[in-house]
Amino acid sequence: MALTKLFQPKKHTNTTDGNSTGDEPGAQVHVIGSVPAAEPFPDFDRAIDDSMWLLMYASETGRAVDDTTRNSILHAKAAGSSGMDETVAANLLVALTKLAAQLHPVTADTLRASGSQTKPTIKSLRLWTCVLAVPIVLFSVLGFVSSSIAGVIRADIDTANELVVKLRSELGTPEAPTAGTRTLNGDVITQLQQYASTIRAIDARARELNWFVFKAEWDPFAEIRWNPKLSLDVNQNNQRKFKEKFELPVGLDNMETDLDKLTATYQDVRSFAQDILDLATVSYGAITTCVLPVLYALLGTCAYLLRCFEEELRTVTFTPSSRANWARFLIAGIGGAVVGLFGNFNITQGASISPLAIAFLVGYAVDVFFSFLEGSLQAFSKRKSLAG
Repeated sequence: MALTKLFQPKKHTNTTDGNSTGDEPGAQVHVIGSVPAAEPFPDFDRAIDDSMWLLMYASETGRAVDDTTRNSILHAKAAGSSGMDETVAANLLVALTKLAAQLHPVTADTLRASGSQTKPTIKSLRLWTCVLAVPIVLFSVLGFVSSSIAGVIRADIDTANELVVKLRSELGTPEAPTAGTRTLNGDVITQLQQYASTIRAIDARARELNWFVFKAEWDPFAEIRWNPKLSLDVNQNNQRKFKEKFELPVGLDNMETDLDKLTATYQDVRSFAQDILDLATVSYGAITTCVLPVLYALLGTCAYLLRCFEEELRTVTFTPSSRANWARFLIAGIGGAVVGLFGNFNITQGASISPLAIAFLVGYAVDVFFSFLEGSLQAFSKRKSLAG
């Protein structure tokens, strides 16, 4: 008996009264609303192909396959689905079941995927790794450099504040001179020069930091700085004005007046620098707290998927699963956003780990993170029930 006829489903014809007649005499099926769907024809072509994949893998890896299993597969391959009878079909299914159990977890699907679908997967993971690494490196470098410049500016402002207080006490002002006789020694001149150089350093670093916030703050001395768009005479005149504000005059004939001029300049420079410090701190603090943890968690997921991909290729168990991967990326992004809300995590007494490192670990081991959350929730619920 031909296999196509053996597994052929019964056909039904609608009648005007809603009944159906089958091939057999008197066979009627009462249909309400629609014709019943026919049973799907067994895909023996796929079964033969799966069996051949598994048989070839067993031969290549030196796995022992009994003669009955091997011959059943080869007979089915020779007969094909169109010429297969019931006995050959049954022997094929038995052989496929036995060979699949013997080679588990390797399957025909993993063998096909390992041979033809590895390149798109590794290309996609490499692309996502690069896409995530570029902003991570960029934001990390910008955050580190801006933080370093901001730290130096704060230290210079503290130094300038101490110097101006000390110079005021030693020099006084023309309107309120210091009582008694003042001896202007070399230390006072050195402090005055250091005060001027500190003001220039604050101004230079504040301008550098202003680039990190896309020059969002207005420069109070922009009109007297060197500008290549202006003529040489205008720039030279502006340079003279700039030196009058930021440098001490030669000779220091009137130190009290020179100190007042420097202090007026310092107040504008300090205001300019502090405004930039506040803006840079908020901007890069937001990136470090909200954006980078998510990116690090997604990068951790890429590292995990790459590791799993390497392991699956080694064991020939690779199967593409884009939906599962996207779900893992989504979970990692949520976990990274949650981690960014916390400060440093204490591991032991005196040792801690940054939120960015925790975010990477969360992306690499999503299951562990959610197990931790569930454990914390259970502990909280337990304490709440005991307290009640």
